Amino acid sequence: MKKLPASGSEIRRAAIAALETEGADSALLSIAFVGTRAITSLNTKYLRKRRPTDVIAFAFQNPSGGSATVGDIYICPEVARGHARRQGVPVKQELLRLVVHGVLHTLGHDHPDSESRVNSAMWRRQEEILASLR
Repeated sequence: MKKLPASGSEIRRAAIAALETEGADSALLSIAFVGTRAITSLNTKYLRKRRPTDVIAFAFQNPSGGSATVGDIYICPEVARGHARRQGVPVKQELLRLVVHGVLHTLGHDHPDSESRVNSAMWRRQEEILASLR
């Protein structure tokens, strides 16, 4: 896997911006960058889609019963690179978009599976948060 164009501090900053914007008091999130084989396996096993995807997020019940957000986010940089190229945006921007997107999913946000997702409230929120990072 190639070196990520976003640093750990930039990734952390994007995740924290999404959490703070949405009013999350505390969170325990893991963000993993995985290859196409791993993301395809996750997508097949949990979402019944036999193809790679850019991001998958899982939210969990807080084992201590508290209000902290708990979740795992998996991002595939190879898929993100393809999206960035097609959209004409830097790969770093697309990776940070996927971090914010994954965090929003762990907070309970959702969008349609179709292309209309870019018109959803979640997508607009994601883009507002991403713009605040620039």
